[in-house]
Amino acid sequence: MENLRKGRVIWLTGLPCSGKTTLAKSLEHFFKKIGKPVQVLDGDTFRKTVSKDLGFSKKDRDENIRRAAWIARLIADNNINVIVSFISPYKKARRLARKICPNFVEIYLKCDIKECMRRDSKNKYARAIKGEVESFTGIQDPYEEPENAELIIETDKFPLEKNVNKILDFVKIWKH
Repeated sequence: MENLRKGRVIWLTGLPCSGKTTLAKSLEHFFKKIGKPVQVLDGDTFRKTVSKDLGFSKKDRDENIRRAAWIARLIADNNINVIVSFISPYKKARRLARKICPNFVEIYLKCDIKECMRRDSKNKYARAIKGEVESFTGIQDPYEEPENAELIIETDKFPLEKNVNKILDFVKIWKH
């Protein structure tokens, strides 16, 4: 019964430029439009604030995810839905986030790396390939695809509106 009073944690994971931030903003807009409380935790913003002391080693990436999960839990405990938009490259860290957060759903934004590179307005992939950016997920650092994501969204195969609707349809049927 206790979980019925808690917000949902919708954890978007995927390669850089797979569409996490775009989908998070669209979902946030929908939640606000229907009057549901919502908070987005975006990986880029989080890195510039809460985790500005962390680098990109595996240990630091895991700590970044742990911090995000605890903050998501605190927000969800106050009956606010949380959309977490982080690369979250490692399975073990995502499992920890699932344990920390109530009402957790993992959504894998699957996108071909070539499409992610095409979308990359900051040219981070190209810079990583040249060795100008270190520990870049998908190039020098691995992305471990989820094995048990509740939902997989192929962002390179369907338009944004269809992907948003697929998530919203899932959230409607997702039981606490």
